[in-house]
Amino acid sequence: MKSLILSIVTILSFTVVVCAQETEITNGLHSTYNTYKELSLKQRRIKHKDLQPLIKKYTNNAKFKVTKVGESIEGRSISLVSIGTGKINVFLWSQMHGDEPTATQAIFDILNFLDANSFQKEKEKILSKLTLHFLPMLNPDGAEYYTRRNTLGIDINRDALHLQSPEGRTLKRVRDSLKANFGFNLHDQSTYYNAERTNKPATISYLAPAYNYEKDINEVRANAMKVIVYMNSIVQKYAPGQVGRYNDDFEPRAFGDNIQKWGTSTILIESGGNYDDVEKQEIRKLNYVSILSAIYTIANGSYANIAIDDYNKIPENDRKMFDLKMTNVSYNLLGKTYKLDIGVNHTEIDNPKHTNFYNIGRIADQGDLSTYYGYTTFNAEGYTAVQAKKYPKTLKSLEQFSKLNAFALLKEGYMYVPVDKVPVKLKNTQLPLHIVNTGYVLPKVMRLTPGKNPNFFLEKNGELVYAIVNGYLIDLKTKKGYFKNGLILK
Repeated sequence: MKSLILSIVTILSFTVVVCAQETEITNGLHSTYNTYKELSLKQRRIKHKDLQPLIKKYTNNAKFKVTKVGESIEGRSISLVSIGTGKINVFLWSQMHGDEPTATQAIFDILNFLDANSFQKEKEKILSKLTLHFLPMLNPDGAEYYTRRNTLGIDINRDALHLQSPEGRTLKRVRDSLKANFGFNLHDQSTYYNAERTNKPATISYLAPAYNYEKDINEVRANAMKVIVYMNSIVQKYAPGQVGRYNDDFEPRAFGDNIQKWGTSTILIESGGNYDDVEKQEIRKLNYVSILSAIYTIANGSYANIAIDDYNKIPENDRKMFDLKMTNVSYNLLGKTYKLDIGVNHTEIDNPKHTNFYNIGRIADQGDLSTYYGYTTFNAEGYTAVQAKKYPKTLKSLEQFSKLNAFALLKEGYMYVPVDKVPVKLKNTQLPLHIVNTGYVLPKVMRLTPGKNPNFFLEKNGELVYAIVNGYLIDLKTKKGYFKNGLILK
């Protein structure tokens, strides 16, 4: 009995020491991140061509092994970058969906870290125990057009059984050849997910996928759960309360579920939304820190001491976020005044080359939205929605429009400006005003309706205090409030 107690104390002491070491390393990873950030990747709409100079750099680096493992339908190469000599194989793949690039950027940050002359003791442990294999951008054709599916029009993540796509066949072949012990399935999710029953966005969400309908937990799946518990503890330091957990219903066609079934402890990571982080660069940093921390805990084996009970304590994903939530808006309709909550979301519309986007705001819902949340929430108690007006003068050119004092016009209640000779290709404006043609007619009565582009003022005591332009809330006194673009309305 005495020896058993001594053994338990020894194990607990070891765990405490390891946790302290790992905490110190995690803090170091976070504080030094900008040293390793791949500066050539700055926004979400990255292309296959953007990665090729980076792939070439690692091809010419003796520390790494770069292998072309496949091609997309349109003939774009799919590469695997490997480093390490350890017996434990860890496989990370990203951008299975072409419009989910956050972790692709983080992978190149991680590769920069592994190549640098720092954290040598920790990297020696990692690379002697593990061999790391990175497959960035599994769906380069989808990335080219910033779309979820591949050129065949299928969701690669529902192709694990029939393997109809060359990208899916590549993923299966690489996984099987590596016989990977751990797999990181890296995705982006909607920014409208929140951590269940909280007003916090699900900035990062995790899942240890089920490998059967019964959702059994064997050693393979349990190891994935343990690593997720550890990663959650890391993210909580930097984004407290902003972690969710996906429903684990078995999807027999999905790669994550099948890779778990095939014997690889599979960890799904989904990058969601965050405050003031449209291009997800802070979320990219969270990926970098948490994935490297997970790799370290796998290398030293400390994950094995983690209880899986904490996995189910992570709140489930819910989908109750709006970009803008306004509560208690007074709304006059047919001679009566009503109070409404209004939830607004923005849809990204890509430019023809899929390198940038503009937004169109829509009223997603209205009524009682007390169980919903907003990235921006405004209590409009005492404010009345007022219809915007059309500017009485027609401007001759875009140059004249660009010189307008937008806030002066907004304060007078104008939001729509007629302009002659607007280029057909132009879809949006940089000012918080909309361009219309000379024949544009406003409705006689303002109607707030789900699906409608929200453009109105909030009035209080006879004064226009706020403008809602394309669904963006702008304070007319301070001129503050996030705004991306107005629209060309015809």
